[in-house]
Amino acid sequence: MNNMYFTEEHESFRESFKSFLQKEVVPHINKWEKDGAVERFIWKKFGEMGYFGLNQPEEHGGLGLDLFYTVIFLEELQKVNSGGFAAAMWAHAYLAMTHLNKEGDARIKKDYLTPSINGDKIGCLCISEPFGGSDVAGMRTTAVKKDDTYVINGSKTFITNGIYSDYLVVAAKTNPQEKHKGMSIFIVDRDTPGISATKLDKLGWRASDTAEIAFDNVVIPAQNLMGEEGKGFPYIMQHFALERLIMAINAHARAEYAVDYVLQYMSERQAFGKTLDKFQALRHKVAEMASKVDMCREYNYSITKRLNDGVYVVKEASMSKMLSTKMADEVIYDALQLLGGYGYMEEYPLARLLRDSRLGPIGGGTSEILKEIIAKMIIDKKEYKPVT
Repeated sequence: MNNMYFTEEHESFRESFKSFLQKEVVPHINKWEKDGAVERFIWKKFGEMGYFGLNQPEEHGGLGLDLFYTVIFLEELQKVNSGGFAAAMWAHAYLAMTHLNKEGDARIKKDYLTPSINGDKIGCLCISEPFGGSDVAGMRTTAVKKDDTYVINGSKTFITNGIYSDYLVVAAKTNPQEKHKGMSIFIVDRDTPGISATKLDKLGWRASDTAEIAFDNVVIPAQNLMGEEGKGFPYIMQHFALERLIMAINAHARAEYAVDYVLQYMSERQAFGKTLDKFQALRHKVAEMASKVDMCREYNYSITKRLNDGVYVVKEASMSKMLSTKMADEVIYDALQLLGGYGYMEEYPLARLLRDSRLGPIGGGTSEILKEIIAKMIIDKKEYKPVT
């Protein structure tokens, strides 16, 4: 492993987390993939081990560790070969909980962040809408102030943990006449009257309970506003850098898993009297695949280092998310091909891996949107700055 970024403590954590996943997660993966849901007990086990609080403040029950522990967390989650399970874990820890920590007040951190770190509460982040997709500023969900409450109406879609979460971090328009400046962020309890969720049937990420969520006159206390009213859009944007880096790290990790699997397979599979790893055409294909993975992985590590040092890496994370997810799709496609007919069989891991990987260029900002964001920064000299 790269000692430029990882210490002995990091590697010790990697080995212990690997062992935990093999013992507590891998035996259940096929069931969760079939059922389309992750059983509740595993959330508590993750919480007990501190895995949800790696980077969270110690005063709220977290461990206060650097971001390379998160890199290890993400990489090893990809190695269990269930993009849906991995997404359920990191969407809770790094999408919902990030807003709780950054915008939540003391009450919200006590009532939601600490139980989330402990694995007692599961969260989801509700931004995308049926008619909006990547157009965050064009969202139609509203939150109307009424006395000491807000009344939320609208719908969200493609929400990871959207069925079984205990609370929802919801973006809504508090001033529909404004676009970017009219949005706010709220914490909403799942059992609040007026909330309904419909599970979505997906190509991949089968273990994840992705949902469309409707809000019909959902009344919440005004104190459930997170941060300042009207600051929702910049809050969301400043966290996209982390989300896109997460998607990029996931991509290089699953591509690395595919290469490792192919290397093992080729060393054992025989054809025409010799193992597949002796055929030049196949050897050269694997060399190309491994080179692509290494290039993206090293770039992602360098971005992580800068983010850990306090640099706002929205351009770099957007670039890497765009390139790494494309790379993963290409590498996994080629890996499946190298297995021949067996690659197409569900009993081998690459069929699921191919399906799960395809979400990479779509979720967390489509590659098409990212290209325009990058173009604005390098051509139009647009600067994106964090709010806090």
